[in-house]
Amino acid sequence: MARRKKKDTLRRKLLKALVKDRRLDPVERLANRLGYMGSAFIMLSPYLLPYDNIGAYTYIVGAILSIPQVWVSKHWNIVIINFNLLIGYGIYIYKSLI
Repeated sequence: MARRKKKDTLRRKLLKALVKDRRLDPVERLANRLGYMGSAFIMLSPYLLPYDNIGAYTYIVGAILSIPQVWVSKHWNIVIINFNLLIGYGIYIYKSLI
């Protein structure tokens, strides 16, 4: 099967002009991997809350692992949400230990 050539239409040229093609540096790559792992912990946590509050600990681990990704990408609103998550579940664990 012959490969079709893509026409460089005006729309395609405009879209190419809007996208910056670059490689991630090592810090960004590490932050992205930590962010994915943190997101997985946060997604898993609600299902683990009934089991001796393990979900609260995984929420905290997930928030800690997610912070580098959003810090490097400068999404400050998500950084604040993660700190809020850390504080809230920190208080939750503290009250459950007393």
